[in-house]
Amino acid sequence: MFPHGNMGWPIIGETLEFLKLGRKGIPEKFINDRMQKFSSKVFKTSLFGETMVVLCGPEGNKFLFSNENTLVKGWVPGSIRKIIPSAGNVSTNEGAIKMRKKLQTSFKLETLQKFIGKMDLAAKEHLTTHWDNKKEVLVFPLAKNYGFSLVCQLFMSLDDHVEAAKFYDHFAVLLAGLISIPIDLPGTSLHKAIGASNILRKYIAEIVRQRKLDIAERVESVPQDILSHMLLTSDENGQFLNDMEIADRIVGLLVAGHDTVSAAITFIVKYLAELPHIYEEVQNEQREILRSKPKGELLNWEDISRMKYSWNVAREAMRLASPAQGFFREAITNFTYAGFSIQKGWKIYWSTYSTHKDPNYFPNPETFDPSRFEGNGPAPYTYIPFGGGPHMCPGNVYARLVILVFMHNVVTRFKWEKIFADERIIIDPLPKPAKGLPIRLQPQCT
Repeated sequence: MFPHGNMGWPIIGETLEFLKLGRKGIPEKFINDRMQKFSSKVFKTSLFGETMVVLCGPEGNKFLFSNENTLVKGWVPGSIRKIIPSAGNVSTNEGAIKMRKKLQTSFKLETLQKFIGKMDLAAKEHLTTHWDNKKEVLVFPLAKNYGFSLVCQLFMSLDDHVEAAKFYDHFAVLLAGLISIPIDLPGTSLHKAIGASNILRKYIAEIVRQRKLDIAERVESVPQDILSHMLLTSDENGQFLNDMEIADRIVGLLVAGHDTVSAAITFIVKYLAELPHIYEEVQNEQREILRSKPKGELLNWEDISRMKYSWNVAREAMRLASPAQGFFREAITNFTYAGFSIQKGWKIYWSTYSTHKDPNYFPNPETFDPSRFEGNGPAPYTYIPFGGGPHMCPGNVYARLVILVFMHNVVTRFKWEKIFADERIIIDPLPKPAKGLPIRLQPQCT
């Protein structure tokens, strides 16, 4: 017996309903309504031109994460594969698995720790340039600007703001077409995004070629960034990525690093404005760290590891407004789940909303409560903003460092209040405040 559900319209299925509810700010309604109507464990639908099975709850999450590369493999919608070809490289063969492991080494804590000082400098520069001496700021576009400039600096040492601005123009076009119906016709957002991606990859490939020359000639000023780490790291067989492969993966990393960080920072600022007692506790923790350091010394890993309450606040913000709604998989064989048959080739979706706002796992789910993450924290497989299993987002460590460094700098320099008290959250395709989160600033004495 196949899972019950509704396949919607021919070709487009229920895609429009899925996207519409997100733009209305109630993306969880798509999941919850169907869980109530069909099954709390699994239901069938059609999204992005594909037959889609949605696995729900911690049991579904555990099943998917525990059966990577045996029953399921990673999959992304056709629009993403057309824009970022390497995103479709989800093969279960040994070579592809080794390649993913190689890329993941660039985002391990031991690799990223050396960039904490650069992150601190970047946060200070951003706040000085865009927040200081301002009565009001619009947080979401500034967070996107910050997230993008930071990934450019840390991944490729692209510090020229004029060049980065040109780069971002194409990047913005790419982002607009990422989650769309995969029809590549002139004038569509997908067609424009593919063109922008091609321009970006050629631009990055030139940076890669120059960097390889500098490394080969042992130029003393070769930047120690993510790109250099990727160029100097081989797989177990001594194989290296070629220029265009690296360029394509850098584009994918730019998207992942930019989106997660900008969304998370925006909602942390939102909740700190709404909850003065939470803001005060975060500020106390960060001021204690600031007082313990010699004046002018940059943050380091020891400081980050002391930001326990601040990280609980960030995690609670990502529970209520997860940077990603969910992730996709593909069945690589026929199998049975919860008494239903899943066919080889069917696509599978799991959503953060099937657990993040479920009162069975998070009592009073709409209440902002960082204490949920104290002690042992949430039950396994209920809190999944970065996914899980072999395809867990490799940028989770990067996101943690960037978010905490920004929190440290912003709460030790500013206090703020929301201008629109009832501003809605919408999903398009990532969570964002409907009006961009304008806030009124009150500089703080440190």
